[in-house]
Amino acid sequence: MNDSSTSGELADSLRALVSRLSPGDRLPSSRELVKEYRVGPATVARAIAALAAEGAVVTRPGSGTFAAQLGRLRDAVGGDTDTDWQTVALTDRAVDTHLIADPLGPPPAGTITLDGGYVHRSLQPARALSAALARAARRPDAWDRAPAGGLMALRTVFARIVGGSVAPEDVLVTAGGQSALSIAFRAIAGPGSPVLVESPTYPRALAAARAAGLRPVPVPLDADGLRPEMLADAFAMTGARLLYCQPTYQNPTGTVLTPERRRQILDVARASGAFVLEDDFARHLGHGGAVPRPLVADDRDGTVVHVTSLTKPAAPSLRIGALVARGPVMERMRAVRLVDDFFVTRPLQETALEVLSSPSWERHVRSLGTELRERCAVLAAAVTREIPGATLAGLPTGGLHLWVRLPPGVDDTVLTSAARQRGVAVSAGSRYFATEPPAAHLRIGFAATADHAELTEGARRLGAALTGLGPKDG
Repeated sequence: MNDSSTSGELADSLRALVSRLSPGDRLPSSRELVKEYRVGPATVARAIAALAAEGAVVTRPGSGTFAAQLGRLRDAVGGDTDTDWQTVALTDRAVDTHLIADPLGPPPAGTITLDGGYVHRSLQPARALSAALARAARRPDAWDRAPAGGLMALRTVFARIVGGSVAPEDVLVTAGGQSALSIAFRAIAGPGSPVLVESPTYPRALAAARAAGLRPVPVPLDADGLRPEMLADAFAMTGARLLYCQPTYQNPTGTVLTPERRRQILDVARASGAFVLEDDFARHLGHGGAVPRPLVADDRDGTVVHVTSLTKPAAPSLRIGALVARGPVMERMRAVRLVDDFFVTRPLQETALEVLSSPSWERHVRSLGTELRERCAVLAAAVTREIPGATLAGLPTGGLHLWVRLPPGVDDTVLTSAARQRGVAVSAGSRYFATEPPAAHLRIGFAATADHAELTEGARRLGAALTGLGPKDG
């Protein structure tokens, strides 16, 4: 090939070369191509750019050019789309969702939902939400840009809910609790860092931590919550600088961290130079008794980063939450939030403000607590009756779930699949552990069904599914 050869001719030659390579194979360097094809560097650059635009190769500055096709080149003038090149381009940056995706797929119609994480439509303040949304939409500035940190009036309400010395300036409004967790994990700890978590814990928190490149390390719970002595050992052994926990109505166990342990957990974290990420998702899900103060309300030195949300007690699409923190960590989280999405949509913030500022909100929280307490008792009695050998971790005083230890020899994933075939959906307990579970459990919810009769029937179907599995090896 002489100096007058075009980049198009060179591109054709390189296509033929790439078709003989495997994905990830390296092409000759630009210098080698210049020498072999007797063309100038600019011609080589144009040919490589053309192949990269087609998806035939992937270029990595400083490393070289690599084949990205599997078996054949995509037809330059049409044909089926071939995205095999993306395998090379994406490398190993996978986002693991196996803990939060339903392996059995969407349940068929008629399935009794005992695995839901939201309250049933009949328990939602739908009328108040609709009225609040209508009022918010009528505001003259409804569609203006919202402040990056959130509406000051809404931040003030969140600060009042948290209590203590928390000020509106300490609050960052987020698009729900899951968004808040994602922001916090990425802001506080760097990729590859360990993060201590309760065992068991919330699967979506595990997923968010892993998506941020963190390495969850489990710390066991007992009936009084997280065990401080084991937490201290875990900090010392791992060098972790972050603990994720749910001190109030923990998901999935329903455990409430005792007052003494609350002080101990903060003392251990401070001594380790670590942050505590407090997920207070159930602040409005108490069953009628006094709800403990959040850890951040008594935090004087910025140890605690607090997460709260309105989604669970209101409705799935009220995606409004908040982060509460003091010091440089809040500035870091504000920066992450700003890069992610600038701000939470103003009409939704205005709607949340309308809801929280109305006397009907407190009435809703009280009536929801009463209904959840009744449902919890109904389901607990039905599980005890229908599943002999199962052990309840205790009757929770808040939250949306029961945590049930299964009889010896029962596989929770097998039982979950068998229950689905009988028309009832429950959550396999293995999803809630960062490592191997010590025993088989189920998380069974009592908030997503239509009424008490469905709870009783769901437990009956679950018991029938267990019986249908036959004798178990001891």
